[in-house]
Amino acid sequence: MALDDIIGPATRMVFHSPMTEQRGDRIAADLAAAGPASVADYACGWGELLLRILALVPQARGYGVDLSGRDLARGRANAAARGLADRVEFVEGRAGDHRRPADVVINCGAWQIFGTTAAEALAVLRPLVNPGGRLFFGIEYWETVPPPERLAHMWDNVTADRCELLPDLADHAVAAGFRPLRIETSTRSEWEDYESLETADSEEWLLANPGHPDAADVREHLDRKRSIWLRGHRDFFGFAMLTLGVPG
Repeated sequence: MALDDIIGPATRMVFHSPMTEQRGDRIAADLAAAGPASVADYACGWGELLLRILALVPQARGYGVDLSGRDLARGRANAAARGLADRVEFVEGRAGDHRRPADVVINCGAWQIFGTTAAEALAVLRPLVNPGGRLFFGIEYWETVPPPERLAHMWDNVTADRCELLPDLADHAVAAGFRPLRIETSTRSEWEDYESLETADSEEWLLANPGHPDAADVREHLDRKRSIWLRGHRDFFGFAMLTLGVPG
């Protein structure tokens, strides 16, 4: 068994973002209300939000792109189980190489695939949204800029310019040609669920396999990830969800 098979599945997560199912259902309903004929999800993972929108809009067709074959297989299985397989296509590859304009575009938690800054990513995404369409844009931000002692406990070589403040992200969206229809952020509870559920499969595996040859590596990975969260970005690192519109 490869190490990625142990530490990566996250089967207990519904969305691979810090949001509850209640929030996800409301976002899907908001995006479906515009009556899109096409929905594209760039860096879709298993495409949960994409599938929920398609379930609400029977005439819509969906398209998801991601690098993870495992996540895409989960998305295809979920689509088949919900009777949506004939209306959605999942493509394995780099999102930047498989661009298709759509009425609703999703880019949640993976803006880096379209630029080195949020402003660049939003500028690239703008022409991918059809006239009158919507962009759902999920991105990390600083709730407050962390001091050096907290940055030191985060990811390797991270600096204060790793993220921006929420007002600046909203300004970038407007400058790119969008209008903000809704700006919301993850709660502490949603973050706690995200961090805990993302590693739950791996922690259960470690409890069941303490003597496995890979156990030490899995334990080290999990302990470091937990430390980055609790000693590093907790209370500083936020997740913003922007529902953005473009003129018709």
